[in-house]
Amino acid sequence: MLLAGVPLFLGSEQTDEYFAWTIRPPLTAAFLGALYWSAVPLVFLSAREREWANARLAVPGVLVFTTLGLVATALHADRFHFTSPVFVARAVAWAWLAIYVLVPPVTAILLVNQLRRTRGDPARGQPLPRLFTYVVAAQGAVMLLAGAALFLAPEAAAPRWPWDLTPLTARAVGAWLIGLGVAAAQAARERDRARIRVGLITYAAAGALVVVALARYFDELRSPSIDAFAFVLFLASVLAISVIGLAGFRRPA
Repeated sequence: MLLAGVPLFLGSEQTDEYFAWTIRPPLTAAFLGALYWSAVPLVFLSAREREWANARLAVPGVLVFTTLGLVATALHADRFHFTSPVFVARAVAWAWLAIYVLVPPVTAILLVNQLRRTRGDPARGQPLPRLFTYVVAAQGAVMLLAGAALFLAPEAAAPRWPWDLTPLTARAVGAWLIGLGVAAAQAARERDRARIRVGLITYAAAGALVVVALARYFDELRSPSIDAFAFVLFLASVLAISVIGLAGFRRPA
C-alpha cells in the first residue's frame, strides 16, 4: 500500500509510465494514492495490537477491498500495462496482479484461523457516545451505497461523481468506498474507542490526504455542482469525526 501510493499520489500525472494502468484525470490517481497511503497505518498499527478485538477492524475491509480489486482487474485486464514497452509500468502491472491474487485468500485464511482461536473479547473500556456511533454508521452506509453503484454500474454512476471517471477507475474508487464502508460499519458495531483507534487514525489520514489531492487538482472538479459540494461536505464530516474520536481517546495503561 505504501509503494502503490507513491506513483499515484506523487506521480499522479505519470501513471502511464509508473503505474499498473494509465489513470486520467490526475485527480483520480491522487485520490486513490491518498487512500492507499491512509491504509498504511491501518495495517501497521493493527499488526502491533496484542488484542484481536483492537485489530480486527482492519481485516474485513481489507478482504472485501482486495477481492473487489481482483474482480475489477479481471474485468478490465486490457487496460493494464501487462505488455507495456515501459519496463516500470509492466513490472508494476504484474506486481499488482500478484498482490491482488494472493492477498484475498491469505487474508481469508488468517481471518478464519483467528476467529477459531478467539475465546471472547475483553470488556469495552471506552464506550463510544451513541450519537458518534450513529454518525459513523451513517457514513459507512453512504460509502457502501456509493461504492456499490460505482462498482456495479460504473457507466451510470460515474456522471454523479464530482470528477470524471472511466469504468475502470469508477470500479477502483468503488472498491475503496465499499472497503471503507465495511470498516465504518465494523467500527459502529465495536462501539469502543480502543477497538476503533486504528480506524480513526486511518480516517484522519485519508481525509487530510484527500484534501491535499483536491487542492492540487481543484480545477478538475465539476464545479459548481451539487455532487462536488456533497463530496466536500462528506469529506469534512470524515475529518470532523476522526478529530473528535481521537481527541476523546485515552489509551489505557
